[in-house]
Amino acid sequence: MNTALRRVVLASGNAGKLRELLALLAPLHIDVLLQSALGIESPEETGHTFEANALLKARHAAAVSGLPALADDSGLEVDALDGRPGVRSARYAGEGASDAQNNAKLLGELAGVDDACRTAAYRCVIALVRSADDPSPLLADGSWTGCIATAEKGAGGFGYDPLFIPDAMTLEGAPNTAGITVAQMDAAAKNAVSHRARALHALLAHLR
Repeated sequence: MNTALRRVVLASGNAGKLRELLALLAPLHIDVLLQSALGIESPEETGHTFEANALLKARHAAAVSGLPALADDSGLEVDALDGRPGVRSARYAGEGASDAQNNAKLLGELAGVDDACRTAAYRCVIALVRSADDPSPLLADGSWTGCIATAEKGAGGFGYDPLFIPDAMTLEGAPNTAGITVAQMDAAAKNAVSHRARALHALLAHLR
């Protein structure tokens, strides 16, 4: 990896995402600084796409810190809801909504929808900028397909993890015949195959 990227500001205010990203970045031996440790507040996410919001957050952190910055924007896209909640995943039930409130709204919107029509995907876009005005930011996309359960299962993870049943549990693509939700998965197992991991692996391929 380029020596200029040995120190990076991680631009996220979501505790769950921070835990996952830090675990995924640990093997890379990068000095990761949390934007909160530098007193940087998250900007308002005004973008209409994951790409726009990831870039917005990365450029903001880079501008305030003067350092390269990495940010992600991710969410859940449900086919029966025409891609919602999408970029509004964290605030699906309203500004400041809890995970429980967002999950309850999702279950309510999918009430009566057949299992075969409850398909969905977790999506993540990671943006890396070397400076606030980097003319060639790196963007990488990762997706994790599955379906939405009819009730919450599991106590791990965050967000919609108790409702999201991934199609495949391993990098080899083994089917999830047990119907296990992400919230029932071991954290290390999730970090190996999640949408966030896939986006980060794609970003590293760009860097190489």
